[in-house]
Formats: sequence, C-alpha cells, structure tokens
Amino acid sequence: MKYQRGDKIILLHSEEEGEIIDFINDKMVMVEVKGVKFPVFMDQIDFPYFKRFSAKGKKDINKPRHYVDQVKKEKANAQYNVTSGMWLAFLPVFDKDVFDEDIVEYFKIYLVNQTPDDVKFSYHLRFMGKADFDISNEIPAFSDFYLHDVPLEDLNDSPRFDFEFSLKTPDKTKAEICNASYKIKPKQLFQKIAELRQKQEASFSYQMYDTYPDRALVEDAGAGSLSKAGYKVYDASKFRKHTEPPRSLIDLHIEKLTDDWQRMGNYEKLSMQLKTFEKYYELAVLHHQPQLIVIHGVGTGKLRDEIHDILRLKKEVKSFVNQYHPSFGYGATEIYFQY
Repeated sequence: MKYQRGDKIILLHSEEEGEIIDFINDKMVMVEVKGVKFPVFMDQIDFPYFKRFSAKGKKDINKPRHYVDQVKKEKANAQYNVTSGMWLAFLPVFDKDVFDEDIVEYFKIYLVNQTPDDVKFSYHLRFMGKADFDISNEIPAFSDFYLHDVPLEDLNDSPRFDFEFSLKTPDKTKAEICNASYKIKPKQLFQKIAELRQKQEASFSYQMYDTYPDRALVEDAGAGSLSKAGYKVYDASKFRKHTEPPRSLIDLHIEKLTDDWQRMGNYEKLSMQLKTFEKYYELAVLHHQPQLIVIHGVGTGKLRDEIHDILRLKKEVKSFVNQYHPSFGYGATEIYFQY
C-alpha cells in the first residue's frame, strides 16, 4: 500500500499538511489536519516532498494560503442522495471511541428542498409526545436548511419529526398547509448507519413529500361563490374518472408491491410500503370510503406501528383496530373514516 499510518501528507485542494491516522477502506483514509480529523479519498492527498520537488524549491510568498474551511462550497444537496421532493436528511458525525473505532457521536439534521417552490415551514422534534425542539423559517427552492444537531443517544428514544409546510407565495390551486411526520426507531437507525458504512454514503434521507399537494377538490355546493372568489372549482365526479380506483383492502407485503424486493434493504422496503399505504389511504378519503383494511402482516410489528402512528394524526380517521380477523389473523388493521 502506498500509505501507512503516521505518514505525513498534503491535501491537494488546499495544500495543507496533515497526518494519516487510520484507514477506512482501500480508497479512503482518516487524516488529521491542525487537530481536525476527517476522511478523504486517497486520490485527494499526496506526500509533501512530491509537492516540494515539483515546485523545484520555488516559493511564492505572495500566494494566499487556503485552509480547509475556505474550500469552495459544493453546489447545494451534493452530499444528499435524494431525488425531487422535500426531504429530511441525517448526516452522521463520527468520533473515536476508547478502542480507536469510528462511532457516530451525533447527527446534523437538514431539511432539503428539491422542488421549484419557496416554502415556509414549522418544525417540531418530539420525544414521547413532548416537544424538545421547535423552529419556524423559510427554505428556498433547490436548497437545504440546517435545523440542529441531535445526539445519537437521543435518537434511541424513538423521536418524531413533525413538519407543517406552506407555500411562501400562496397559490389558490395548492393546499394551504401540508403536514408531514417521520418517526425513526433505534433498530431502524442502526440499520441505516450500517448501510451508510457499507455503501460509503454521507447521509440518509426520508421524503416528506414528492410534490406540494393540490388544494382539496370542491364539491358542487357553493361552487358559484367560490368560482367568483377566484378559486378553480372541479366537478369531483368527472375528476374521479381519471384517478386510480380505490381499494377497500390493500396488501402491503413487499413481494406484492415489487419484483425486486430481494435486492432492497429494510429501510427501502419500509419506505415503499408506507408510500403505498399513503397512496391508497388518500384514494379512500377522496372517494369517501367508509372503511379500509390494511394487511401489514405480523412480523416484528414495525410496519404496523408506523401505520398506527400515521393514523393517529389523520383527522378523517374515526377509529382503527388491529384485532383477530378470520382471514388475516392479527396481520391487518381495519380503519373507519368520518367525513
């Protein structure tokens, strides 16, 4: 191997000198520069004497020195593995334990806006239903917003991240408010950390919404006055002809949703199952269904608990129950709506 622990190196982009303190894998090393430890790729460092030799001993005392914190910032969202939509991103910050092993000390929490909309938001972090952190602000289109740091040990208490979004510039065709929540459990968190190490990724993210939702469709009652007020009024009966038909029963077993489920990680499976649930829940509400049965299976109960957490926040839900069913055992939840 070209390098060894203790070797003196130089960062090619900033010309700062440091020392290799550990090896992460065959492509990355952990370095220390002026007391700051961070990972770098091997192709971004070199031995100092190679740099000095190539310079042929010439020194330019007028050349400004660049430091790590002066390196030009990459374009927004470069460190996040996200697509379009509004995302909640978790960036782990590592430290060394007594055995010189890398451990996650805390997470930097970001809101990532990959939509063309400037959005207002209110954010609440809750533990056991009690508020721990609150902030309200704005996030421009295609940008990110640093929320705060959360210690790893706090995330063992199954926190819930609640958001209320609204467009900075009101649009009569769009919903006045969009609510979204995310709850992560300790086992799920450590699985995500393990996946980050394996895939050598910098963060993991959860999608709050894909596109900002449209305003709820208005029925015929009062349509004339609403139309005069400037609202676009739809004929709900015609609109429903062009939507996917609702279902009174949905099966969320992953093999029913995709053929590639064996290649997916647990987090990806759970995300797909929850998105499918949200889709058919919204269709059930749109079509004013009185009831919906969700088959989630028994398993560890993770999917069931996530669905129940979502249902507790839905105003259309009159009640829901997970009791023995002759067809599904305890693997299904029955939802009853009120309108």
